[in-house]
Amino acid sequence: MPTRPGQFRVIDAFSRIVRLGEGLSRTGRLAAPAMDRAIAALTVCAQKLSARSVAGARLIATEACRAAANGEEFIERVKRETGLDLEIVSRETEARLAVSGCGSLVDRSAKGAVLFDIGGGSSEIALLDLRRGYSRRLSNHIVAWTSLQVGVVTLAERYGGRDVTPALFEAMIAEVEGMIAGFAGRDALKDIVGGENFHLLGTSGTVTTLAGVHLGLERYDRRQVDGLWLSDVEASELVARIAGWSFEERVANPCIGSDRADLVLAGCAILEAIRRVWPAPRLRVADRGLREGLLSEMMVADGVWRRGALSTATDRHQRTMA
Repeated sequence: MPTRPGQFRVIDAFSRIVRLGEGLSRTGRLAAPAMDRAIAALTVCAQKLSARSVAGARLIATEACRAAANGEEFIERVKRETGLDLEIVSRETEARLAVSGCGSLVDRSAKGAVLFDIGGGSSEIALLDLRRGYSRRLSNHIVAWTSLQVGVVTLAERYGGRDVTPALFEAMIAEVEGMIAGFAGRDALKDIVGGENFHLLGTSGTVTTLAGVHLGLERYDRRQVDGLWLSDVEASELVARIAGWSFEERVANPCIGSDRADLVLAGCAILEAIRRVWPAPRLRVADRGLREGLLSEMMVADGVWRRGALSTATDRHQRTMA
């Protein structure tokens, strides 16, 4: 439901880790068990949508479906079994949506920021140049972007996620750094990288997990995590601490658990590569991303935040954005 300009209130939500891209890097195809898990989760989504009078929706799929030889077949199966019509979006669209979803967390006094979204099969990175001033439509400030063909699932599958030695962890970081080295726009903000007017903004399970561990949460709490600032020293300490834990210790941490215990170090390796290429005094954590970007762009298109439009649009968006 739209509230203040550029903001909205979530009235219903659902998420589940399905690992759709599991095995994709080895076979080039989505595996049957992974598709079954995704269908089960999407069935819940379809039930939630059908329980409300939805006036409009945009449903997207990302890297796993882009890269898989049977990605389109999976999309057709989803439509057949759940009634949901998914759209496979481009890497550029995914990067733009990440910026739209997290833009409100960019420090308005910053001259530049690097936003990153570490996914399961890919990682999106966008460089934002704010030297001419902050504006609400942050996608206009993107001066370079890339989609790395690596995510927590694919990297963990290549290197292993249970028993990760320091040497193996460093090899993971080096591989991702090598990928970033091929990004032509990586130096677009070189004049301000590392300075006080520059920061990183991360949206993914990796950074929200780090934030939860940092806060010592006994149960993950989005309200405490979303928008949290971590200093460079704090981020380094957290990565080192988690990298030093055994698999069982990772499972035992309530902010990691069995779902993420074999993936979190791959995520930390991707994060460390980003931090080495774009060192920053601060990292801001976002528990928001593509979904929020979709909602924001749809609401802008409908003009719900134009003067005088909010009251007439509120009821319709209570139905649409469930």
